[in-house]
Amino acid sequence: MTNKDGKKDNSGLCADIGKAGEIDMSFCCASCGIAEVDDIKLMTCDVDCKLVRYCSVACQRDHRPQHKEECKKRLTELRDDLLFAQPESSHYGDCSICCLPLSLDESKRVMMTCCSKEICDGCAYANGLRELSESLELTCPFCRHSVPATNAEADANIMKRVEVNDPVAMRQMGMRQCEKGYYAKAFQHLTEAAGRGDVEALNHLSVMYKKGDGVEKDEKMAVYHAEEAAIGGHPEARYNLGVHEWNNGSMERALKHFIIAANLGDDKSVENLMKGYKIGVVIKEDLAAALRAHQAAVKAMESPGRDAAAAEKARRRNAQ
Repeated sequence: MTNKDGKKDNSGLCADIGKAGEIDMSFCCASCGIAEVDDIKLMTCDVDCKLVRYCSVACQRDHRPQHKEECKKRLTELRDDLLFAQPESSHYGDCSICCLPLSLDESKRVMMTCCSKEICDGCAYANGLRELSESLELTCPFCRHSVPATNAEADANIMKRVEVNDPVAMRQMGMRQCEKGYYAKAFQHLTEAAGRGDVEALNHLSVMYKKGDGVEKDEKMAVYHAEEAAIGGHPEARYNLGVHEWNNGSMERALKHFIIAANLGDDKSVENLMKGYKIGVVIKEDLAAALRAHQAAVKAMESPGRDAAAAEKARRRNAQ
């Protein structure tokens, strides 16, 4: 449709009818105004903002200068909706034996290299007591594979899992390479694990980008990987994002991150919320709600078996 100057007229019949309230404008091309009918199918903006539709690539290209800012704003809104959604639980999930939420404390979880299952210390302790009382061979509580006697055997177990594309094993191998200072190899393993959906690997990649270990320092990539990990339920990544936003002066975003992490059971985020309350940037109601959610999350991670394991660890420390 053209005007008297021979130029495209974007008001079109569809737009005119739309003003009269007789047609849904989402069924019209945002550029030329043509309506979607049987022989004309419209496509949405190809960057997934879903705000406008076009009848052709040419119309989309012509309309891009007008739509660019709106599209960018919408994509930012969609990203924030995803980023600030409260995960149901941390990325650690549940113990593969007792099915209770795993603790955020690494010392209270055991990673089995034979099957890549993470077991709570309570179930690992109970399994050890059973094997000891019955004079049995030490085995994995989940798959009953023999427990590796050396680090070399553990590494061999991990490599077997890596060869079958197990993302948890890839991440374990990457972390071991990090500990040895082989950052380039670590980066490769962690990237592969992250590509297969391992949330912990995403967080480690964020740290590597921030520090420049095995890769050039890149703050933007560090934040991106931290956000992806946080979306997946990683409390530490979420806390780190809160600190990042706080340092950049984005107080509202920082507090959102701390509240989400606190709801997952993160202690450091609770401490920061309490500091925020003292300086007047966190209201009493938000702090109280976060404290209740934090307490509930921590309580869900407790069990008599885990208490027994903690007591045994304390006894051994005192005996040294």
